[in-house]
Amino acid sequence: MIASAAGGVDIEEVAAKTPEKIIKVRIDPLLGLREYQARDVAVAIDLPRDYWRDFTRVAMGLWQVYQNTDASLAEINPLVITKDKKLIALDGKMVIDDNALFRQPELAEMRDTDEDAPAEIEARKYGLSFIKLDGTIGCMVNGAGLAMTSMDVIKLFGGEPANFLDVGGGAGSEKVAAAMRIILTDPNVKAVLFNIFGGITRCDEVARGILVAMDEVKPKVPMVVRLVGTNAEEGRRLLENASMITAETLADAAKKAVAAAKN
Repeated sequence: MIASAAGGVDIEEVAAKTPEKIIKVRIDPLLGLREYQARDVAVAIDLPRDYWRDFTRVAMGLWQVYQNTDASLAEINPLVITKDKKLIALDGKMVIDDNALFRQPELAEMRDTDEDAPAEIEARKYGLSFIKLDGTIGCMVNGAGLAMTSMDVIKLFGGEPANFLDVGGGAGSEKVAAAMRIILTDPNVKAVLFNIFGGITRCDEVARGILVAMDEVKPKVPMVVRLVGTNAEEGRRLLENASMITAETLADAAKKAVAAAKN
């Protein structure tokens, strides 16, 4: 649990200039937040003694909400003392772990899909991690670390990624096809880079998904494919007759994708 009597919206500046004003307490997940820990926080943020009991109640309630809803963040900001001497949680926010929503049906029902981009809704349906960006090179990879690396290398060679799209481990051809459709719904995409490391996800399965998607979507932008790992050679054979640019290294693939997007 983190608390501070300073900062509010400027908490990052407080952390940089006066880190001693940010109080941290480590909570044992099996024991939960203890009353003495909450009181220690109240003392550390110079809260008057008259409010320690109310602060403890608020802090322990916040912990319970965080734990019971599978939240990744539960925050009260600001916590205020009113003119009539009451301690009140004036505003707050929560971030719920998407992967735990199956345990939180009531919270899942409250989701307002009107606030989400259509591509993100479609990606969620297939279990894909998708974030739209502002560039021109669509990226499809299998692994978050691989996605970050691919985007970095694209930028290194003068390009800009159009999205972050991770099909994850064990992605079959249907999932890959869905991912490709989602990427190509963005009119800013001028080229697509596939960077697949075959481990849990076999390269031949990815290749089949690409072919299925090409048949359905009939893309009009150049596509660069790098397949490495399990069944990579078979995957490359499947793609031989498709109009795709191939590469063996990520650097080569990124260069080709950047050049294709510019042309």
